[in-house]
This record gives sequence, C-alpha cells and structure tokens, in this order.
Amino acid sequence: MSSIYGEALRVSIFGQSHSPAIGVTIDGLPAGFPVDMDALGAFLARRAPGRNAFSTPRKEADLPEFLGGLADGVTCGAPLTAIIRNTNTRSGDYDNLRDIPRPAHADYAAQVKFGGFQDTAGGGHFSARLTAPLCVAGGICLQILARQGIRVLAHIASVGEVEDRPFDPMRPALPETNPDFPVLDQDAGLAMQALIARCRSEEDSVGGTVECALTGVPAGLGDPIFDGMENRLARILFGIPAVKGLEFGSGFAGSRLRGSQNNDGFHMEGGQVRTLSNRHGGILGGITSGMPILLRVAFKPTPSIARPQRSVSLSAGQDAELRIRGRHDPCIVPRAVPCVEAAAAIALTDALLCSKKDTMFWEETL
Repeated sequence: MSSIYGEALRVSIFGQSHSPAIGVTIDGLPAGFPVDMDALGAFLARRAPGRNAFSTPRKEADLPEFLGGLADGVTCGAPLTAIIRNTNTRSGDYDNLRDIPRPAHADYAAQVKFGGFQDTAGGGHFSARLTAPLCVAGGICLQILARQGIRVLAHIASVGEVEDRPFDPMRPALPETNPDFPVLDQDAGLAMQALIARCRSEEDSVGGTVECALTGVPAGLGDPIFDGMENRLARILFGIPAVKGLEFGSGFAGSRLRGSQNNDGFHMEGGQVRTLSNRHGGILGGITSGMPILLRVAFKPTPSIARPQRSVSLSAGQDAELRIRGRHDPCIVPRAVPCVEAAAAIALTDALLCSKKDTMFWEETL
C-alpha cells in the first residue's frame, strides 16, 4: 500500500486533512522503550500550524492520542497507534475544487485516478496535514536513535534565492536557535522571513530547501541496488508533499567536478577508517560509511495562492479562472524541517532494525 513505509519497522499513515482524525500505526517497535511525551510534544509543536506569521492561520493543537502500543508510557510490543483529531476545519472553502482543480496540486490527477470519489477538502489524503502523524512516528524514532548516539539535525538551507550557510560536512552542528525557524546564519534567517512576508503580502508563495545531517551513524547500514540507504531515505522523503528534489553529499554540484576533486580519500582515525572529506555524504554503494549522512531536500512553492490562476471547469469542459479560498502557508519550508527530520529518523531506524534481527540492538539501547 502506498501509505505504508518500512521493512522491519512498518509505518502506516491514515486519514484526510478534514476527516475527524488523522493517525499512524507503527508496527515493529520492540517492547520496553519509554517514550518521552514531553519531548515528543515539543517536536510536534515545531510542525503544528498557526504558530507564527509565516505559517497558515489554521490552528491545531496536534496532540496525539495513543490508542494502543503503550503501557504506562512504555512500548509493549503491540502495534502502536496514535490519532490526532482535526478540530479547526473549514471544508466549505474547497467546495469548488471538485470541478475546478488547483494548478500544481493533486486535484486533477487524483480526479482521474479515483474517478471523482476522492476527498478534496483541504487536499484530502494528499494534504501536508498528513505529515503530523509522520512526525509522531519520526519523533519516537528520534528518541530511539538518540539512545544509540545518533542525532538528526536539519535547518532551512534556502528560501527562494536567500541561502543559509551549509553544514560543516565533517562535523555538522546546529546552534541553539529559534526552533520554528532553524538557520545557521541568523542574518540569512531574517532575510528569509522578510521574503516570506513579502510573498504573503503579494498573494504569492515561495519555495526553498532543507539540509539534513545524521551524525553518529555506524558503517554498514543499507544494501546494494534497490535497498541502498539513499533509496530508503528517498522513498520516505518523497512522501512529504511538495518535495521535488533530493541530493546527497556533493549532489548535483559533484557532477561538475573531476574525480580527483570529488573523491574522498581514506585514512585511519582513532583506529577506525574515516574519510578526509565527505563529498559522498556518508553513503557509498548504498551503504553507510560511518561518516555523517548529508542530504538536501527541495520544496516547491505552496501551490495554493490567493492570486487568480488559470484552470479548467471539468463539468463544462472549458477554461476557467480559479480563486483559491482557505488558509495556506506562504512558504512551507519552515514547517517542513521537522518533517524531514522525522522521515530521515524513520528510515534510519528501520535500517538499524533490519541490520540486527536479534535482540542485541534493543538491549544495547536500554
């Protein structure tokens, strides 16, 4: 099923943007892990809508209700299921979209695939609202990885043409900063926020990129060909709505280099094999090298903008003008940062569990 991810850790996302609730089921969590609910709540708050001037005005608490899988806050071996209730919906804003699809949205393609039976309110199952349950699963996985000494860090790498400075590829670190707008260069962050505010005032939107680093990752995770670590990460990262590009290490810039410039030489460091640089982004042949994993994710501008747009009336079979109502982010990138962290954490946790089929992995975390 398209809404299920993972091999040893199976994550299933369900619900629609304006359904009574959205949720997630996580199957494969070994028993005995205590979930820090305060830390999980703080993580979910970073993705929640309506918290600041550069997000949608739709307000949702995004507090998960756990229906199973926990006993006294500790995983018990049963599938973990959590729901988040939708409490601030305005479905009437989307009544016209069944006939007049939004440009750059899934409306028309879903209409063709599902014969007009799809839920169009708020984007239905295609909505970025579904990243809330993704972050529930990812938030738990982040805690599991932390017990293994693995950290997942992400920042806003760019908004439009305004760029933050990149991570140090050898020792990526994120300074204490505004969790709602994480950047390495505070001046760049202020310029990004000014650009977002300008786009909102002009009834427009803007895209950008998120850079993510995973540190403390052991060598040897992943498999060649179709189950490489890049493949595992790509599959779940492209499940985040509006993702249109992904690169690892030197990425597309590496294609303009020579081998002598792009290759990372090996050396011994503290009795372990390390590389002198990290243009490979921590993955070689689909398998982790022990260096930090580095990736960048590109997000398109929010398609729902207040400006009139050209579309078609499907019932009349003729061109039509569309004016979109509803509440939308002028830039989804700030709220996408925890989504990228969550997706990367799920992929890496699944790879770790796949690599250690016995109980040793879990015993080492307690």
